[in-house]
Amino acid sequence: MSDNTQAGGAITQVAPPHGKTAAFFILTFGTFVVGTGEFAIMGMLPEFATSLRLSVADAGYVITAYALGVVIGAPLITILGARLSRRELLLVLLLLFCFGNILSIVMPTPGLVEVARFITGLPHGALFGISALVGASMVERARRGWAVGRVLSGIAIATLIGAPFSTFAANHLGWRMAYLTIAILGFVTFLGVWRYIPADPPNRQNSPFREVSAMGNVQVLLTLLTAAIGFGGMFTIYTYLTSVLQNVTHVPEWESMVYMVVWGAGMLAGANAGAWLVDRNLDLAALIALAGSAAAMLVFPYILHSQIALMVDVFLVPTFVNALGPALQTRLMDFAGDAQTLAASLNHSAFNIANAVGAAGGSFLLARQFGYGALGWGGALFSAGGLIVYLLALLMLKKHVRESI
Repeated sequence: MSDNTQAGGAITQVAPPHGKTAAFFILTFGTFVVGTGEFAIMGMLPEFATSLRLSVADAGYVITAYALGVVIGAPLITILGARLSRRELLLVLLLLFCFGNILSIVMPTPGLVEVARFITGLPHGALFGISALVGASMVERARRGWAVGRVLSGIAIATLIGAPFSTFAANHLGWRMAYLTIAILGFVTFLGVWRYIPADPPNRQNSPFREVSAMGNVQVLLTLLTAAIGFGGMFTIYTYLTSVLQNVTHVPEWESMVYMVVWGAGMLAGANAGAWLVDRNLDLAALIALAGSAAAMLVFPYILHSQIALMVDVFLVPTFVNALGPALQTRLMDFAGDAQTLAASLNHSAFNIANAVGAAGGSFLLARQFGYGALGWGGALFSAGGLIVYLLALLMLKKHVRESI
């Protein structure tokens, strides 16, 4: 282990016990499994609604329940686990994730399923945030963007492989079987973290509120607000994409899965492109992601009846939106100071605020008969709002630098 503490927070470069390749693989696999647990419901929403005798709009609130679990769980678990090492905390979080998915399977009513999904969401934000920090701790500072992008690319792979497979499993075996598979994969991840992730020393003297007191940096807060707003448009569209394909574009069931795979490919492309650009110009990466996603969503209402044009847009929307992830995660590392773990976790809490608000926004538009095309306009407003917040953050930073000279 080399003592290479990086500016802007104590991220020390560490050597994994069985090499970086294995460590990065298990971290990426973990974000893939947890990402699949989050996105699976969106592809199998029609089957889920039918199984529980709900409308698609009402079934969408189970997504909101999960997202609220993430929002509450990220800061709560990070504070309660302040004295644990990152490896120890990852292991605890994975066990809670597995328990939540098993609970989702056995709950008999929609209300109890929502409670189970809320519990499953509790470890989500901290899992992603700590995984990104562990990944960044294994490389030099100049490659942080690559490391964060590599770890978080598991989320994109979840939409590319995990979510379509879950849709297939739900349609043929039922949605409960899909969640059982996710729980089993979560336990496999637990074993991988136990073996391959470096055992960093815990800080038993750390105060649970130490990181909270370091969260007063306005740049941290504005970065989190950018995530909470800027990612919302993706969920406004993605939550109801299967319904759009069935009810407007009128594609067969198998072709709906193709669109879901294309969406996942866009997320994977965005994660890699965003990570590459972050190591060159972090702010440019964020601005391109937000402006590009707004433009791609504005096109959405006009191409719903064109299968080819819609498929192109289904690729572009997540490409631009997901390029934002590495930029915001890395920016938080620069400004969070002693609040590294909490800030990293809250980034995914903010992401799931976007999930909850975006899904609820889509439900609002559909319930009031604005039509599926309105999802694109609503999504574009979220991206534009995130862009405005990020520009405000840059202006305030520039002003602060100017005043300190």
